Amino acid sequence: MNFSVAFSNGTNLIDDGFYLVGFRTLANKNYLVLALSIIYIITLMGNLVLLAVVLMNSSLHNPKYLAVCNLAVVDISMNSVIIPQMVPVFVFNQNRVSFGTCFSQMFFMHFFGDMESFSLALLAYDRLVAICWPLRYPTINPNPRMMLIIAGIWFLVFLLDIFPVTLAAMLPYCSSREVKSCCCEHGPVYVLACADITYNRRLATAKTLTTLLGPLTFIIATYVIVVVAVLRIASIAQRWKAFHTCLNHLLLVLIYYMPVILAYVLGNLRLGLVQYADIFTAALTVSVTLPPMLNPIIYSLKTDELRDKIIKFLRKPKVAQEIQN
Repeated sequence: MNFSVAFSNGTNLIDDGFYLVGFRTLANKNYLVLALSIIYIITLMGNLVLLAVVLMNSSLHNPKYLAVCNLAVVDISMNSVIIPQMVPVFVFNQNRVSFGTCFSQMFFMHFFGDMESFSLALLAYDRLVAICWPLRYPTINPNPRMMLIIAGIWFLVFLLDIFPVTLAAMLPYCSSREVKSCCCEHGPVYVLACADITYNRRLATAKTLTTLLGPLTFIIATYVIVVVAVLRIASIAQRWKAFHTCLNHLLLVLIYYMPVILAYVLGNLRLGLVQYADIFTAALTVSVTLPPMLNPIIYSLKTDELRDKIIKFLRKPKVAQEIQN
C-alpha cells in the first residue's frame, strides 16, 4: 500500500520524506539492533515451524489451530514490518524515509499491532466455546465459520487503521521532518504537520482505545463466563484441566497487554519521560516485538499435543539421515 498519491497540496509537491532520529542519545544502540535482530530470527523460526507442523498434521486442522495459525502469521508480519527497516537506519545511518514508504510502514505497523489484539480475542472466543459447550463445539465453531470470523477481523482492522493513516498522509508537512522515533509511528509523525491536528489526535485516541480496550474487554468477559462455568464442574480434575487449557492464552494476553497499556498510560501522563525518551522508546520497541517471539514458544511448550508433533517434526531430518547412513 502506497500513500504517495495523498500528497497533493503545495507543501508536499517535492517528496523530501522524513528522517528517523530516534535513539540519538542512546549509547550502544547497535546492541539494541542486535537484540532485535535475534528476536526477529527466533520469531521467524518459531512461527514458521508452528505453521509447518499444523499444516502437515491433519489432526490439527481444527478451529483452535486456525486461530493459532492466524496469530502466527500476524506475529511474523508484525516483526517483519518493524525490525528489518531498523538495520539500515541505525547501523548504516540511512535514516531518510520517503513519504510513501513512511506512511505505508505506519499503516502496516498499526494494522498488525491491532491484529495481534484481535487475534488474542479470537483465541479467547475459541476457548469459551470449547469449555462452555464442549459437545456442541464442532457445530458452533466449525472450520468454515472460524475462517469467516478471521476474514471479518482482518477487514474490520483494515477499516479501523486506514482512515487515521490516510488523514495523516493528507496533512501538510512544511516545517520539521524529524520523526522522534525508531520507525514511522502515527503519533510522532502527524504532530509534525503545520496544520490543525485536533481531529487527528481525537481519531487516533478513539482508534487506540477501540483496538486495545475492545478486545481486552471481550477477553475479560469470556474468562468471567469460563470461570463461572468451570466452578460448576464437580470434579477437581476437570476444573484443573479446564483452567490449564486457558493458561496458555492468559500468558499471551498478559505478555501483550501489560507493556502496551503501561506505555500508553506513561506516554499520556508524561511523567518526566521526555529526558529519557530514547530509553523509553527502546524499551517499548523491545516489549512490542517480544510477544511475536514468545507466542509460538509458549504454545509449543504448554500444549502437549502440539509439543509432541513439533518434536517429531524436528526429529525427522535426523531419522532420515540415520537411515541413509
